[in-house]
Amino acid sequence: MSRFIPLLLFFVIFFALDFYVFQGYKLLTKKWFPSQTVLLNFVYWAIPVVLILTIIATMIWSPNPSKSKVLMWSASILFGLFIAKAAWLVFMIIDDVVRLVKYSGSAIQTSPTVKTITRSEFIVTSGALVAGTLFGSLVYGIAKGAHNYQVHNKILKLKNLPNAFKGFKIVQISDVHSGSFWSKDGVKRGIQMILDQKPDVIFFTGDLVNSTSNEFDSFKAIFSELKAEYGVFSVLGNHDYGDYHQWPDKNGVTKEQNLQKLKDHQLDMGWNLLVNENSIIEKDGEQLAILGVENWSAHKRFPKYGDLSKAYKGVEHIENKLLLSHDPSHWRAEVLKDYPAIDAMFAGHTHGMQFGIDTKYYKWSPVKYTYPEWADLYEEKGQYLYVNRGFGYLGYPGRVGFLPEITVFELEPA
Repeated sequence: MSRFIPLLLFFVIFFALDFYVFQGYKLLTKKWFPSQTVLLNFVYWAIPVVLILTIIATMIWSPNPSKSKVLMWSASILFGLFIAKAAWLVFMIIDDVVRLVKYSGSAIQTSPTVKTITRSEFIVTSGALVAGTLFGSLVYGIAKGAHNYQVHNKILKLKNLPNAFKGFKIVQISDVHSGSFWSKDGVKRGIQMILDQKPDVIFFTGDLVNSTSNEFDSFKAIFSELKAEYGVFSVLGNHDYGDYHQWPDKNGVTKEQNLQKLKDHQLDMGWNLLVNENSIIEKDGEQLAILGVENWSAHKRFPKYGDLSKAYKGVEHIENKLLLSHDPSHWRAEVLKDYPAIDAMFAGHTHGMQFGIDTKYYKWSPVKYTYPEWADLYEEKGQYLYVNRGFGYLGYPGRVGFLPEITVFELEPA
């Protein structure tokens, strides 16, 4: 029952917002569709009511709500409506403040009523247009953005890079979140795009699932196609441990069993899962060290299971070292301070918040206010950090602005 309390609180807030925005909605429908106001008013309230009842029914009666596509789509549409109406609410409040100021003193009552109504209609209409545009963007982000994979090409110039690794090609993906996928065909296209890059090695930097290992069952065959001459290396992300799920589950599976199955999935696919350990790639008699740690975050709300000192042991003598660590906050909090010999760290986690502006010359997302390094390539004192935008999505099943990413790195000597 406790799991429904946050949901019920959200519904209360949603309907309070809905009621406020409804005043502006009525103003516009009376002006533009006077003969259809009863029907339009019914539709306004019917849509959220049906969505909420669907969500509640699915959570109660579905054998596995977390994998229910009905729940995902209902929640996504409701979330989109909430965001759009919240934006409209801002305009409604502005309109009410303007009217309150205008009529609060008798000395100010000089403007004709017609002008006041025109101003009010303009503000409310502007709010409706903004809300409609925002909702349309969120819908488009699901239909077209979720699997619109973008290839980002980067050159990494490393000091003392052996000639054998000049031009060595690395492909990185991150944050698959397989429990959120709604299009297998879309995922297959992404996997083929990775293979088309002909990588020498593939890095996966965590969050294969949202919470449970069985989310990956129906996608295992697809991801098993990922192959590279020098292998696929992976690490665990904060979602892979099952920390956000109640254990044991309905089938009696424990948290430990769930994590082991997730590790077995990667073993079965031939991936090299690095759990606070390292692996050495040898090419033409030269060596490149790959280090991988469990989730390590500088933020208290995320786990700190990683042990870089353990992963570092045994590769001190190797000139070039590449680190896989899911959370980008690890770079500034520990790597830069204590491990200057690590050339580059590969991370994910932020997703670019799946929303924002992502151009060659300007990048913005709300996540930047939480993570100083949140998307693309960073360099400090000769050490690199790359934050991948993510392959999948979480929560909102789409992307607006920050599209899913496949990163292709080419190593060059500095």
